[in-house]
Amino acid sequence: MQKKMRWLFGLLLIMGILSGCQAPTKMGRSQAIRPVPTLFFHGYGSSINAEKQMVRAAQRAGVTNSVVQATVAKNGRVHLTGHFQRGDQYPIVEVGFLDNRNGDYPTVGRWMRNVVLALQKRDHVKSFNVVGHSMGNLAIAYYLLDYGQRRDYPQLRKQVDIAGHYNGVLGMDDEPNRMQLAQNGRPTKMIKTYRQLTKLRQSYPYHQIDVLNIYGDLNDGSHSDGRVSNAASKSLRYLVADRAKSYREQRVVGPQAQHSKLHDNATVNRALIKFIWGK
Repeated sequence: MQKKMRWLFGLLLIMGILSGCQAPTKMGRSQAIRPVPTLFFHGYGSSINAEKQMVRAAQRAGVTNSVVQATVAKNGRVHLTGHFQRGDQYPIVEVGFLDNRNGDYPTVGRWMRNVVLALQKRDHVKSFNVVGHSMGNLAIAYYLLDYGQRRDYPQLRKQVDIAGHYNGVLGMDDEPNRMQLAQNGRPTKMIKTYRQLTKLRQSYPYHQIDVLNIYGDLNDGSHSDGRVSNAASKSLRYLVADRAKSYREQRVVGPQAQHSKLHDNATVNRALIKFIWGK
């Protein structure tokens, strides 16, 4: 009887030791921080350099110490430079397209997909945010048009669009004060690109993405940032507002609201930092 009791006591002791050893491992896994990177996309003819002011502002605000560069070659291949620091939940990725004058928007949307999948493969990213300027917004829009419903891809959470020319560029397919918007945001005229993007009204991820649409107004009577009319930028509302988790617009006024200066604008920096990271 005593032998049986000693055997039972020993078994309970061993089980207790094993249980104690396993607990920290389980806790460590549950406390692991999964990175939620923010990807920055530059405009037509531009480069990663156009993103650096916004990125430095985010670093000064204490958002992150991790800045990775994703360079996309003309064939769409992605090269990642740098790594996310351990424990840094909100790293930043500066995306650069080497073919920076490619106006085929489905192609640049596919390039964005390649960046997202590269981060998924290397860093096990499950969700992410984006900031786009000018044509960078079209990369985001066409990515969402073609791949936004893919549940096996990392999921977009917050989207900041700056100076988006969704429905035309002044001097090319738009003129100052020509375009009008209906109460629901629907533009009175639609260029070919915009007509393609109207498919987002049915396919944009439902109640998943918070959207901040920033546009510049020189306050000179043109109702534009000098390159894109406010109406063309605000045309985004008709495409996504009904399906977005939230949608809001912010008008930035004055000489620093010129199209190419918006990515170096302190008001824009404060707005996107507060919107994405709450700082």
